[in-house]
Amino acid sequence: MQENCAVEMRNITKNFGPVAANSNVSLSIRRGEILSLLGENGSGKTTLMNMLAGIYYPDSGQIFVNGEEVRITSPKDAFDCGIGMIHQHFKLVSVLSAAENVVLGLDGPAVLDIKEVGRRIKEICERYSFSVSPEKKVYDMSVSEKQTLEIVKVLYRGADILILDEPTAVLTPQETEKLFDVLRAMKADGKAIVIITHKLHEVMELADRVAVLRRGEFAGEMMVRDTNPQEMTNMMVGRPISLNIERPDPVDPAERLVIKGLTVVDSEGITKLDNVTFTAMGGEILGIAGIAGSGQKELLEAVAGLQPVKSGSILYTPEDAPPSELVGKTPKQISNLGVSLAFVPEDRLGMGLVGGMGMTGNMLLRSWRRDKGVFIHAKEPSELAQRIKEELEVMTPSVRYPVRRLSGGNVQKVLVGREIASSPSVLMTAYAVRGLDINTSYTIYNLLTSQKMKGVAVIFVGEDLDVLLELCDRILVLYDGKVSGIVDARTADKEQIGLMMTRLSGKGGNADA
Repeated sequence: MQENCAVEMRNITKNFGPVAANSNVSLSIRRGEILSLLGENGSGKTTLMNMLAGIYYPDSGQIFVNGEEVRITSPKDAFDCGIGMIHQHFKLVSVLSAAENVVLGLDGPAVLDIKEVGRRIKEICERYSFSVSPEKKVYDMSVSEKQTLEIVKVLYRGADILILDEPTAVLTPQETEKLFDVLRAMKADGKAIVIITHKLHEVMELADRVAVLRRGEFAGEMMVRDTNPQEMTNMMVGRPISLNIERPDPVDPAERLVIKGLTVVDSEGITKLDNVTFTAMGGEILGIAGIAGSGQKELLEAVAGLQPVKSGSILYTPEDAPPSELVGKTPKQISNLGVSLAFVPEDRLGMGLVGGMGMTGNMLLRSWRRDKGVFIHAKEPSELAQRIKEELEVMTPSVRYPVRRLSGGNVQKVLVGREIASSPSVLMTAYAVRGLDINTSYTIYNLLTSQKMKGVAVIFVGEDLDVLLELCDRILVLYDGKVSGIVDARTADKEQIGLMMTRLSGKGGNADA
């Protein structure tokens, strides 16, 4: 074992039934280094790190921490070994303060002295230039503050080996840079850091070394200074793929959705959208940017008839037909108007698909109302399911295999493929590539662009500003339910949009653009 090696995993194997999540994987994690763990969806990255964090236990293989073999059977064992994992979905109690969350689950009289806990938190924050108020309630925190608190929590417990799963998924560019500064400071302090991410430009900026998994096996490693995004992608996928997002100019764009003064208030009286006005054009991709909870979800659901609207207008304007007002109508009523609307929601299995059904059953959901009589005709949905499986390379044993058992990337392919197959004139997607590997992501980007070139109005809610700037024609920025501005994606830059997302700058296009 190398002198600066904090963790060494040797021949780790983990099976879930007949599926091999990891097969004879060997990996080292070094002190004073940031290691990026890469791989396609289902390649076993998170499973491998979950075994270090004590969530899973390997079927075979050995784990060494600081040169000594250890058995990690629980998160407590992991903390005893100095290992802490910051998960993509935060594990915080909203009604408790930062200090109370930090000591939650710990034993001993010290946890009762909240003032002393607060003092130790401030020491950690000063050491790494964090900004966390021990008294602040979690429900009052931004996403960035919550993530910082998760890091403070594992450091408080003595972790010097940190694993971060998709740490920048919901951060603005400014928050991401602040996080990177923190990670660099911890690296300089001798911490061993692992990040799981799909954002290769961030890997190039932050990491020292990359390790790649492919189909559960170790595919190789390299120093970041000696590689590039194309080489890393080729190693992940196992073959060369193009990393260029095609963005042809819109051809004869025409109004499809004209939204004026849209206001949405939830059941608790909280305003989710406030006087939102914009136009979505057929033949273009309109990006929607904003920090989490800025109204993106409510906007798409209001257009789809899933969210009650307090005031405002949503006018659908098809070719060669009079406009239709969508406000006040249910999804079925919208469909009966002849509105060709497709919606890929954020919640893939909760709202988009039925997890217990196979691909055929989920295709049937789109067409069953059209069938007349007692019997449902499954031939057309079955053929569509087979076509989507082949054209989008959905990895499933059969079109009747329950979709809940598929990887996230394959579930998303099924959902996007079904919605596009409905030949929409408006296609709305919410975080269509969240958590997806780079190969699947580019497949979806190409699908959206092909719809745009057919004259479809594509509305793309995304969180990766680099992708929004490369894929979209215009970008609408939401802040706290209001339109902060609309910009030309070909001339805007990431810094400008990041400032608009936090309302630090009023610059941007006309909201009526």
